[in-house]
Parts: sequence; structure tokens; C-alpha cells
Amino acid sequence: MAVDRKRRITMDDIAVLAKVSKPTVSRALSNSPLVNAKTRQHVLAVAREHGYAVNRHAQKLRHKRTNTIGVSIDFRSHRKNHISDPFMFELLGGVSEALGDLDQDLLLLAPDHNDMESFQQTLLSRAADGFIFLGQGHREQLIEEFAGTGAPMVVWGARRRSTRYCVVGSDNFLGGELAGKHLLEKNRRNLLFVGDTSHCEMHWRFAGLEAAARQATRPVSVNQMCLEDFSFDCALEAFDRFLDSTEQPPDGVFAHSDSAAMACIKAFEKRGLLAPTDFSVVGYNDAPSSGFFSPSLTTVRQDTHAAGALLVKKLMAILEGKRPRSGTIETKLLVRET
Repeated sequence: MAVDRKRRITMDDIAVLAKVSKPTVSRALSNSPLVNAKTRQHVLAVAREHGYAVNRHAQKLRHKRTNTIGVSIDFRSHRKNHISDPFMFELLGGVSEALGDLDQDLLLLAPDHNDMESFQQTLLSRAADGFIFLGQGHREQLIEEFAGTGAPMVVWGARRRSTRYCVVGSDNFLGGELAGKHLLEKNRRNLLFVGDTSHCEMHWRFAGLEAAARQATRPVSVNQMCLEDFSFDCALEAFDRFLDSTEQPPDGVFAHSDSAAMACIKAFEKRGLLAPTDFSVVGYNDAPSSGFFSPSLTTVRQDTHAAGALLVKKLMAILEGKRPRSGTIETKLLVRET
């Protein structure tokens, strides 16, 4: 068959050229299991040879699903919406990888589109089938309200008793308890938690630290230093002020993130205090840099690959009409130099 190169080639043309039916071409181009591998490769080869490309937008409109997932990051917990904590990028990468394995597209919502109206419009316009929220922060009420609309969604964070949406996260209480026990084993007795406990995840980490302290056989003090955001700069500035205002610096620090833990170490070093000789520090997340930081950082690991896979798995189940329970990834203390 001779094809007029001046006009746009169609699926009917590919069917004739490949000597198969049009439905077979459609199935082959959409990677349907109803077409065997040999036929699929043949159809794809013919399509490539003649410059045929699938109109993915039109293909999505013909189906009930768009195969696109909206991802909303907790931008408000970062200074001026500038995300400097590497954990969030690692988590986003884990979600992206898991979506890619299922041939799903990722739609990252901009900071100024993280509101109820934007979420609802994204669903109504069929720009996304469902949502993955990375971080609750101070937008728990917003997420609760959106969940109340029946929107398909999964949230990375921590679960409260009243939470009515599916949550995936680490065991934050256990993480805090593991950090506290480690500091006590290092004979630290003046402990400090660095983080904003109005965030649900941080609340449970602090509660775990307190629980460990209550189990100590010797008197232990536990204090808290609140941070305005998740940035390294914020933690460094806050810890500098804290050390300047106290006569007895802590000998054990549990920080809500690895970035905050590293900032604390730098503030100590300015005053000639070194880890692990003068104090001990435990971070949270196991960011890629934590093992290469000097001294290498003891931290509570959150496996972002496992987290991304579980978030996507839960959301896919919801999109299939199921009601999956909230899930927890492994919570493990990695002991290094600090």
C-alpha cells in the first residue's frame, strides 16, 4: 500500500500496512496483554517506519481514567516555598518511580495551586484521577475537608484517631523511642527535641522520645526547640540563638530531620563542641548526605523507595473502588558516628 506522505497517517493506515485489524493496532499501541509480543513489535515497527504517533490526550479521553496522578507537596512548611530538605525530593522520586512502573503520569501541583478549589478543579477537568499528598504540615484541615468530598487520595504523614483518609508513613512514635534509647545508651541525660510538634509527625516523634526518657533509671530532662520551617538555615539560626541563651547546652539532640541535625552539629562546632565527644545527635529520614556528612549522622531511616511504592499501591486500590487501610513502612535506627 502506498501512503500519501502529505496527509497525516492514521490508525487505519497502520492496520492495512501491518496486515492486522484496527482493534489489534489499538491494543498493540496501548500495550494491551491481549496482543502477543511478536504482533506488538511488528505493529510498533510499522508505526515507527511511517512516523505514526499515538495522541495520548485523545486516548485518555476515550477511557474512564486519565492515568495521571496529581502530587501535592507541603510547600508551606518550607521557607518561602523553597524546598531545601532532600528527603522531600527523595520521596517524590520514589512516588515517580512507582507511578512509572505502572505507566502512570505525574502531575506536580504548583505552590499556589495547593487549595481546595484547585484540587477540585483538577479532578473535575480530568487532569488527574487522584492525589498523593506529600506531607501534612499545617494543612491537615484542608486535607480533611478534601477527603470529605470523597476524592481518591493518599497522604504521606501521620495518622490521628480522627483521620478519615488513607495515610502512609513511618512509625514516628517508634522512631522517637529508638532515638531516645540510643541517646540514653550514650549516657546522655539533658535531651533536646528539635522540631515543631504542632505537625502530627513531629508530635509523635517527640512523644516517643519522652516515652524513652520515662523508662530511664536515672533522672533525664527533655526539652523542645520549635522551628518555623524545615530549612537548614532556620535550624541553624534557631540553634545558635538557643545555645547563646542557655547555660547548660544539651548533651543529646533528636532532630526532626537530618538537615536540622546537621545544622545543630554546625552550631555546636562554632562553640568548640564536637560530636560524639561532647554530645550525641540523632536525625530522621536517612537523607543521602547523612552517611557522608562529617561526622556521619546517626538517623532514623525512612525508605523512600518503599514509601513511594506503598503510596501508589494504596491509591491504585482506591481508584479500583477498594478501601485500603493506612500503612506503615519499616522504621529503623541507623547508628553511625554521632
